[in-house]
Amino acid sequence: MPFTPIAPFEPVSADKPPNGDSWTAQIKWDGVRILTYYDGSGIRLFNRRLNERTLQYPELQHVTTYSSANSLIIDGEMIALQDGKPSFHQIMKRDSLRTAAKIAATRRNLPVAYMIFDILYCNGEWVTGLSLRERQLLLQNIILPNESIQLVQNFPSGDALFQAAEAHGLEGIVMKDLNSIYVPGGKDKRWQKIKSYQDTVAVIGGATFRHDIVNAVLLGLYNEQGQLLYIGHAGTGKLSVNDWRQLTERIKPLIIPECPFANTPERSKDAVWLAPRFTAKIRFLEWTENGTMRQPSIQALVDLPPQSCVFE
Repeated sequence: MPFTPIAPFEPVSADKPPNGDSWTAQIKWDGVRILTYYDGSGIRLFNRRLNERTLQYPELQHVTTYSSANSLIIDGEMIALQDGKPSFHQIMKRDSLRTAAKIAATRRNLPVAYMIFDILYCNGEWVTGLSLRERQLLLQNIILPNESIQLVQNFPSGDALFQAAEAHGLEGIVMKDLNSIYVPGGKDKRWQKIKSYQDTVAVIGGATFRHDIVNAVLLGLYNEQGQLLYIGHAGTGKLSVNDWRQLTERIKPLIIPECPFANTPERSKDAVWLAPRFTAKIRFLEWTENGTMRQPSIQALVDLPPQSCVFE
């Protein structure tokens, strides 16, 4: 029987790792959250926003090569490496593809790995009511790791793992209560994320140019009143020269005469205003007192509805 996709359980943000014997620490992988559904006959993949990604990751199609279960739903992060570290920019190159031919061609040069950290359903039964400790034991019994499939490792000390994550330039860690059940669509303190840097997905509401090519974008988030507030501009990051050229062509139909931001942006004198259609993942150091990002950099252009880009 085909499964209906469900929203995953989410961690809340925390400033430091919690202490106690019931807590375990895991690396927070900088990738795309993917739930894998196998009903015994076919496999389908969906991201956290319930958009299907089965086509994009053919590495997971032959479930019998990495699992002994006759049906399952597993939760994990799809990652791609660059210079030995997970790169959101790289995984978006795979996630944004929409044709089998392009995926097959890109797969050879851009391998991915599925980092599995939880299980919701196994052999015809829901296991969300089991403790995380029990669910992890179940995963160890049914998952056969290979070069594309890995089980996320537990570490006893959140403080030590966070220091290691910072030293290696990783996104951060997730602390999980080993006694916690899995709540689809839930979000509470039983899972806590501690980041070594901050990130957000923001709306592109303007751009500046150099020699007729976009060299920076003006960014915003929506508040509770539905107003788009300017939060900073970014012209550095992971975009290549060709990416900037492609963005220049894509934004031309979006140019509008009026500023879409409710507040006054910096660099507004030289900016071209854009209808808020495109979104980008932005990494930054911290929020300033003025409500803008300090040292923002673009990690990737992402395919998300602008209205979903809101202040947490």
